[in-house]
Amino acid sequence: MKLRYLNDELTLRQDSGKCTGCGVCLDVCPHSVWRLEGRKAVIADLAACMECGACAKNCIAGAIYVHSGVGCARAVINGIISGTEPCCDGKC
Repeated sequence: MKLRYLNDELTLRQDSGKCTGCGVCLDVCPHSVWRLEGRKAVIADLAACMECGACAKNCIAGAIYVHSGVGCARAVINGIISGTEPCCDGKC
């Protein structure tokens, strides 16, 4: 099953001009958000991003930005801790 998070609500951004095409983001991403296209990494599936921040923390070129701990990832964690259902739309 492919997990889906928030379409058009995520903080994940990339500066393709800084990308060196090393592929580390592909290696560390748990949900296959990234793919290599030519000699650059590109966001292949933004809605699969859970904003864990692994790609940004491991990008030696500083080409990736994500505010980790927001969005659905945070909602899922808070739901587990509090014993409630995750609230991903920010309205609960």
